[in-house]
Amino acid sequence: QVQLVESGGGLVQPGGSLRLSCAASGSAFDRYVMGWYRQAVGKQRELVASISSSGNINYADSAKDRFTISRDNANAKKMVYLQMRSLKPEDTAVYYCKLTQIASIYWGQGTQVTVSS
Repeated sequence: QVQLVESGGGLVQPGGSLRLSCAASGSAFDRYVMGWYRQAVGKQRELVASISSSGNINYADSAKDRFTISRDNANAKKMVYLQMRSLKPEDTAVYYCKLTQIASIYWGQGTQVTVSS
């Protein structure tokens, strides 16, 4: 049973930083893409950043130069992080972790990020 659990969201002032974590378990993790997506109220869910099992990284234009995705495969529970800096009010959204494998897609439950003064 694959499980993705996000954490690290919260309320932050504009210009501040947050680090989101996604703990993934229950998969062989042979070949995969793990990504961070976000969905703001009234908007469609969109890709923020992704990292593949081979190390390829992609960022949305809105995340380039401000966000950094990374992973830690040292343990059986794989971790993927999203370091967010220089946060803006428009970054406010629920952030979701997504695991894509050859035949399956899994989502976490999401973590709320609110950027407001």
